[in-house]
Amino acid sequence: MSIVRKRLSPDESRTAALDAARVILISEGPQAVTLKAVAAKVGRTHANVLHHFGSALGLQKALAAMLADSVCDSIGATVLRARRGEADPREIVDMTFDAFDQQGAGALATWMIMSGNHDALDPILSAIHNLVDELADENEDGLIREDTLTLVLMALGDALLGKPMAHALGLPRDAARDIALKQLMASPGVQSRMAKA
Repeated sequence: MSIVRKRLSPDESRTAALDAARVILISEGPQAVTLKAVAAKVGRTHANVLHHFGSALGLQKALAAMLADSVCDSIGATVLRARRGEADPREIVDMTFDAFDQQGAGALATWMIMSGNHDALDPILSAIHNLVDELADENEDGLIREDTLTLVLMALGDALLGKPMAHALGLPRDAARDIALKQLMASPGVQSRMAKA
């Protein structure tokens, strides 16, 4: 008995491959995100996945872009809600830390760089840059950039070393998140926005 596969449009096929790559990234780590593994996951051929991305690096960059866009859209919406007093700044911290840890963005970016793909961060950096441009006004542009830099670097570091470092120092696992929230709340830009609310 033969299995009939549904014919997907190019966009559907690409989306299915990226969704599968995301699942593999989260469950098995960035080194497992290969054309062959993604093809097997979506029931397509290696050549089919290669056609959409050009190479394993192309697949990984597309995955990084998808993750970054998704996370930045969510964070941007939460920042706007927080400015209206409808969301807690802790949500912003948690979303950022989760993106790099639980959603695998930190491991993917680090693995790609360590593999010699020095432009691997471009999709992530572009998405963050666009988010900051969208959220900043002329009075707080520098402050939001500093807050973003601090938060992203802390989230990336926590994704890579947070658990063993917290354990070694006898601190709770969420200690870095708590510190990031304190620093964010102490930022002149955040204090200024809160005063206006």
